[in-house]
Amino acid sequence: MTTEDEQAQAGTVEGQGPVEIDEEMARHLANKREELFEKFEIRDEFPAEVMREAEERTEDVQQEIADEVDERRDLRDMTTWTTDPIDAQDFDDAISVEKRDDEYVLWVHIADVSHYVTPGTAMWDEARERANTVYLPAYTVHMLPPILAETVCSLVPNEDRLAHTVEMHLDPETLSYEEINIYKSVIESDARLTYTECEAILDDPESADDLLEDTDVDLAEKTELVWELADRMHEQRKEDGSLVLNPARDRAHTIIEECMLKANKAVTHELMWDRGVEAMYRVHPQPSPDEWDEALREIQDLGGVSIPGDSWDDPRKAVNATLEQAPGRQLSKIQRAVMFVMPRAKYMSDPFGGHHALNFEIYGHFTSPIRRLSDLINHWIVATNDVPEDLAALCQHASDKQKDGEQCEREYKQFLQEVGLDPHAVNNRGLEVVDEDEGENED
Repeated sequence: MTTEDEQAQAGTVEGQGPVEIDEEMARHLANKREELFEKFEIRDEFPAEVMREAEERTEDVQQEIADEVDERRDLRDMTTWTTDPIDAQDFDDAISVEKRDDEYVLWVHIADVSHYVTPGTAMWDEARERANTVYLPAYTVHMLPPILAETVCSLVPNEDRLAHTVEMHLDPETLSYEEINIYKSVIESDARLTYTECEAILDDPESADDLLEDTDVDLAEKTELVWELADRMHEQRKEDGSLVLNPARDRAHTIIEECMLKANKAVTHELMWDRGVEAMYRVHPQPSPDEWDEALREIQDLGGVSIPGDSWDDPRKAVNATLEQAPGRQLSKIQRAVMFVMPRAKYMSDPFGGHHALNFEIYGHFTSPIRRLSDLINHWIVATNDVPEDLAALCQHASDKQKDGEQCEREYKQFLQEVGLDPHAVNNRGLEVVDEDEGENED
């Protein structure tokens, strides 16, 4: 980590160090997790066969990649980089970008998890059962063995990796898709940026030189270009009626969010309109008119908040405009009012109905196959055009498991509060078990 990054980190919640608990509290939390995992049928430990398969698939990595090069698009000479939180353990998505005379070209590279986790294996069956990774404060239940994400499926700098690339040619004015190509590739990431480092490069392009040794990679130029594109995509989404509940998101997060949304949308565009195949689409129903009216009235009644008169006809645009003007103390209340009336999004093999919050006619997931079954299945369908026979049942199972995981997270956070711990601090800073006797001896 750079000195600048250390200094920036020191002033954050994460920089305060882990939340300390004693051994008795640690046992208390472990017992609660075990209770919740049993209640929601969440599998914590991986079977031995799954772990054995995972370990075997991480052997002779470079030789296997070398054997694959001739069968894939070789993108190793392209400027490519990842951007993730400072404490990320794996890097499963990377981006590349170019601006040409008549188009933008955006490449989103996703670790090719489906090359390593395939139907008929114990890892595939386990992923189907788990359906998603469950995130609790300071505790994660992975969908796939972490050894995969930390080795062959982590797009670390200066090492060849197998990827699934979404190449998007975008109209320079409308940013609509002129051409979409999805293919297996080999990439070599040039840099691993944290969000803090990305922001620093946008503020001071020369800071990029400190991150790259003995290379002529134009990282500062590329970062500025992708920010220009992401900012335009973000503003366009809002104009089109996409709901944006976090108006203050920084530039680094906006870049990654917009690039991933664009790639997810491109893949499902390809699957539905060009191939006409079933897949695991993400469908988000809209609230009824009465429910939206209820939410808007509640927002309008908040102190210091006024919904612009010209936006009432479209509730999503009304919320966007209000969030941008509302006092900071009211943002969470506005967000809660909206989320209260929002139906749950779900996975379906039929995409029609669209994604209401995003205002996308068709949408699905592709960019996180290490932690979501939907993305892993969609990778497999894109690569093989082979649709699982029980796809509708898989969609229902994934939707149910996501709901269970979210409820488990809520109940665990509530328990943390009951025992005097701040869930937000635990989530951001982690936990450290300290020996009370040692602390007393030091005094």
